[in-house]
Amino acid sequence: MAALAELLGAKLLGKGGEVDTATALTGKTAVALYFSGHWCPPCRGFTPQLAGWYTSDLQAKGLEVVFVSSDKDEGQFTEYYGEQPWLALPFSDREKKDQLSKKFKVQGIPSVVVLGPDGELITTDGRSAMSKDTKGLNMPLGWKPKTFKDIFDDVPLVGPGGTKKTGKDLMGTVFGLYFSAHWCPPCRGFTPQLAEWYNTSLKEKGLEVVFVSGDNSEEEFKSYFAEQPWLALEYGSTSDQRNQLNELFGIRGIPSFVIIDKDGSIISKEGKGAVSGDPTGKDFPWHPKPVSNLKGGPGDINEVTTVLAFCETQDEAGQKAIETAMEPLAKKFKAEAKAKGEESPEIAFLIVTENAGLAPRLRSMMKLAALPPKKHEHPLEKSSGTLWCCDGCSQSGEGKDRYRCTAGCDYDLCGECHAKAAETGGAVYMPPQLMILDIPDNGAYFEGPVEVTTETVQKLVDDYTSKTLKRQQLG
Repeated sequence: MAALAELLGAKLLGKGGEVDTATALTGKTAVALYFSGHWCPPCRGFTPQLAGWYTSDLQAKGLEVVFVSSDKDEGQFTEYYGEQPWLALPFSDREKKDQLSKKFKVQGIPSVVVLGPDGELITTDGRSAMSKDTKGLNMPLGWKPKTFKDIFDDVPLVGPGGTKKTGKDLMGTVFGLYFSAHWCPPCRGFTPQLAEWYNTSLKEKGLEVVFVSGDNSEEEFKSYFAEQPWLALEYGSTSDQRNQLNELFGIRGIPSFVIIDKDGSIISKEGKGAVSGDPTGKDFPWHPKPVSNLKGGPGDINEVTTVLAFCETQDEAGQKAIETAMEPLAKKFKAEAKAKGEESPEIAFLIVTENAGLAPRLRSMMKLAALPPKKHEHPLEKSSGTLWCCDGCSQSGEGKDRYRCTAGCDYDLCGECHAKAAETGGAVYMPPQLMILDIPDNGAYFEGPVEVTTETVQKLVDDYTSKTLKRQQLG
């Protein structure tokens, strides 16, 4: 109980007032942190369900629930907690609430994080686990999510020509899980590229690919898979495994490419960016560098505090020097995470070398000066279309003039960005800028110096840790 008391604080709130945390949780089989708020309609729908499961079965099985409030004021908290039959974190302890949300990467509510009696994490998706086991018959260890090996070892795979394998046949091989579907236009654009890279270089380097289909029917799957030169999960018998893989890797959009190492561990969830940036496999198998590059994907920027170095206008040597300056501290945080068995470091490090993709959006959100868009390698022509996004300003293109790459790249500029690119050719100089982006802290950011050295990076992180930096709110 000492670990839980340290995590939650010395005192919790019970129906009769404050209670000692260690005493209140002694003898419990598991503790569920219930992140919720009265203003949230899904929360108000889920709370009575959870209360019913708790009072009928789960409390007797040894589960305690601690309400962690996202209410807007203490009056709302008091009213909402009055409907709940368990313990609560005192509303006044907002710092502890923010720490818990950040530690467990709570991105939305209602959310339930289940911990063991010694504070060990059981699952961050307790809502799903409880919904499937409302009587707690498998509580708490049966609520642990399946590992990749659990899901993938026995999954049936099919290859071109009817080749049959199972997931465990790929152990000892580096392979990518390719989440894609024929109905998805970006997928249909990326699949031929990936197939060309695979046939030309990557297969010879030792990469295997497994198609995880999001198609709506087996006929669509068969038609789409006929264009692909690698393996796939059999469509008809693997719907559960496909859903479990989507959930395990947090797939929110396609195409997505997750790279798995020979031992079954994750190399990267941002494999599409890694492969696109190195289609010949020079850096295969693309183990993430201590300092990631935004052009390879945003990584865990939504879940992990991130130090960013904006240096889009520096030459290659200058960008390399900035990356080198960030590496010692980045390696330290990665080593600490690995020693703790954690997937992500406490602080991540990211270099921004191109004014494309997410970079303009980040500049705008952190109120940094905007850069003109980079001149594209191919000519652009005025086009039309809906549901597109400008690669210059990262804004929706709805209702704007669209200029599209004539060579078929997934690259579009709005009329304003197209004009700026034509005026400047993308040529402009701006000094580098260090920033800290802390999205888990309710969208906070902190401004750093323009000089990037090992010493200035260390000082920025030290000042952030000691809370001496001025907190600013993302726009």
